[in-house]
Amino acid sequence: MDLAPSHGCTSRAGLNWLLHRAAHKLGTVAQEAAVRHGITTRGQIVLTALASEEFQRTQLALGHALGVDKTTLTAELDRLERAGLIMRKPDPNDRRVRVPVITEQGRAVQREVEKLHVQVEREFTAELAPDEARALHELLERLIAADHGPDSGSCL
Repeated sequence: MDLAPSHGCTSRAGLNWLLHRAAHKLGTVAQEAAVRHGITTRGQIVLTALASEEFQRTQLALGHALGVDKTTLTAELDRLERAGLIMRKPDPNDRRVRVPVITEQGRAVQREVEKLHVQVEREFTAELAPDEARALHELLERLIAADHGPDSGSCL
């Protein structure tokens, strides 16, 4: 049984449905790539944020920067810490606050999964010309950055 939507259905679909469907297709393959290294796509996004930080952020600040609620982030950090990919250190300014820090093992996993995600994205956009793929990326960034109402809940 073919469960793919017909072109007639997608050509009349709203932007929300189209974006969700594209994100689901890309996300499924990206998740499979991350799982091969024992993490989730959400874990990869957290590791990438920690690997690219020039300064350390508290868990609360990290969650806010990523658009992830406290409960979701705490659960993800717990998984990453159990796997030895991050450590949580006390904030020097407030011992009650924890600062997640990526480990060398975490950096290695992050780099490997990043390579896989780049390949997944390249394959996903293979039907587009390079300038179209760039334009899609830029347009999505603009839409996300625009102030179109509340930015609530987890983006991951």
